[in-house]
Amino acid sequence: MFQRVTSRTSRTSQLRTRAAVLAAGLGASVVLGAGVAAAADATSATSAAAAVEAQAVAQAKAAKEAKAAEVAAAKKAAAAKKAALAKAAAKKAAAKKAAAKKKASWVDPVKHYKLSASFNQAGGMWSHRHSGQDFAVPTGTNVVAAHGGTVVKAGGNGAGDGPAYGNAIVIKHANGTYSQYAHLSRIDVRVGQVVATGQHIARSGNTGNSSGPHLHFEIRTTPNYGSAVDPVAFLRGKGVTV
Repeated sequence: MFQRVTSRTSRTSQLRTRAAVLAAGLGASVVLGAGVAAAADATSATSAAAAVEAQAVAQAKAAKEAKAAEVAAAKKAAAAKKAALAKAAAKKAAAKKAAAKKKASWVDPVKHYKLSASFNQAGGMWSHRHSGQDFAVPTGTNVVAAHGGTVVKAGGNGAGDGPAYGNAIVIKHANGTYSQYAHLSRIDVRVGQVVATGQHIARSGNTGNSSGPHLHFEIRTTPNYGSAVDPVAFLRGKGVTV
């Protein structure tokens, strides 16, 4: 009888012990699970914060790059506009210069000269007063048309104006005036030929009534001797520095 009671008491004690161990294990599991969950939540929060920060940095970088690109584009546009304005100004200046040249469109008949006998000068070299302006230059100097026009006289004996002029040329211009070139060593145009301003027409010389190599130049109101006006004043009035 005593032995059965003891046996039952022992079993009851074992059951209680197992129950206590089981309960303790269950409690530990619950506590451990809560810790793991808390750690997971903390990690997730950290990752989210890092992602937000990375996104903010990327957005700031993109905004900075966009601003830099905008500034670069503005500078490029400003440079292009400046270049276009400079080009337009240069083109306008060139057009103005060309227009001024076209408007004047008169030039010296020779280059690198020295003025010698002047218009209306008295002296024993002429039967009357000097009818033109002399440009002292070496024989063979290039002679050009002072203005565009048509050759109406060309040849020896002053092209019909007398032997004193030697070889001579007379050009008719659109404004009703005439230019004459005398004492030439060579004539390189013919009557009826149209010449442009500055075009070669002859070589200077010492033919006719001449005391030395030079070009005798006249501006006339007709193609003939006796209608000359002051050629220097005329050319200066056309913008030519003589």
